[in-house]
Amino acid sequence: MRDYLLTLCVTAAVTYLLTGPVRKFAIATGAMPEIRARDVHREPTPRLGGIAMFFGLCAGLLVADHLHSLNSVFELSNEPRALLSGAALIWLIGVLDDKFEIDALIKLGGQMIAAGVMVMQGLTILWLPIPGVGTVSLTQWQGTLLTVALVVVTINAVNFVDGLDGLAAGMVCIASAAFFLYAYRMWFGYGVEAAAPATLFASVLMGMCLGFLPHNMHPARIFMGDSGSMLIGLVLAASAISVTGQVDPDALKLFEGGTRQATHAALPVFIPLLLPLTIIAIPVADLLLAIVRRTWKGKSPFAADRGHLHHRLLEIGHSHSRAVLIMYFWSALIAFGVVLYSVHSASMWIVFAIVVLSFVGLVLLLLPRFTPRAPRWAESFVPPRYRRRPRSAAPVPAPAPGIPPGPAADPADPADAAAVSPEEGRIPVPAGINGATAIGSRSRFTAARK
Repeated sequence: MRDYLLTLCVTAAVTYLLTGPVRKFAIATGAMPEIRARDVHREPTPRLGGIAMFFGLCAGLLVADHLHSLNSVFELSNEPRALLSGAALIWLIGVLDDKFEIDALIKLGGQMIAAGVMVMQGLTILWLPIPGVGTVSLTQWQGTLLTVALVVVTINAVNFVDGLDGLAAGMVCIASAAFFLYAYRMWFGYGVEAAAPATLFASVLMGMCLGFLPHNMHPARIFMGDSGSMLIGLVLAASAISVTGQVDPDALKLFEGGTRQATHAALPVFIPLLLPLTIIAIPVADLLLAIVRRTWKGKSPFAADRGHLHHRLLEIGHSHSRAVLIMYFWSALIAFGVVLYSVHSASMWIVFAIVVLSFVGLVLLLLPRFTPRAPRWAESFVPPRYRRRPRSAAPVPAPAPGIPPGPAADPADPADAAAVSPEEGRIPVPAGINGATAIGSRSRFTAARK
């Protein structure tokens, strides 16, 4: 565990330290696209954050290669080299897309080639565990097609969810943390050496995301771009493939007894295939809703709009940061809930806790619709959003033609203080970084008169 933490810290430190120079390089090279209609940021922001993340990946693998307890991963397996070669190819394609806007079909072909490069070097699904049947060996073509499909779907899912500042990096970090706990348990709990590469990949992926997040949290100073989103999606898929398709379920002594016992015993083996769904579930649901919404309005399914899930969270009243935290909450609930259920599948307390936390998540999701109001005596101790709205002031008559309007009453001026009642002594606060939803101002936010 100490060596894994060292690898994680080195990866995070290299990524964090390189992101600043990469930002200056992106600005100098003009990798700052114009704001599109569906974007939520208000100022042009440089991309190419994936450059720092890729060098963080290289640094983490280099450090792990020189550690005594992790060096065996590179000696006994070719998977780290397969991951590095596939990551280098997908990273180059992402860098070109961030600068020159590559066509979508070309990117899809590059993703398939990167997955094929990893397959050629041994990082592929060799067999699948089926409850009640046992281990089913796959042919070369079946394993290749399944591996390429899993890599492409995971890459595009992460790329699709990258819509808010810090959203994709945070969700992938949560999923990789769940992967790490699962793979580490298989290695040291069951004594399966084949799970060591997946544990290493998950720790390096956590370091990449943690090192980039301080620069990418709202308001973001740099975006990871396709060079970063496709890179972390590929590493996430490689972790799932390594621990699922390379670990022999018979080594875990599963599928013993009846069909029911075999089904429960096979749950830990299926976890790596289910964890990518924690990333895919939200964007895929959003994608299906977007297709139905656009076709219902008579538009093309590929026409961009502002009706995605993160746009809706902003529209109902959530701030940018709170919308991201809500999606973090749901990702963590699904990922760690699945891992806990795989460890204690017979315990109903885990199911009960997941249901309770899901209810809490729904309450947080609908909180802007039912915003409580504090009493008058407690308004000075709560944020402005929980204070009562001021009473509507009397309309000011329009000045006569040719007469300029007089100055507005200043509540802080003693001469005008008498004209402002205690109930009307609060003035609206203009929308800013912390008082806007990235779509419109919040006129209900008020501040107390000084």
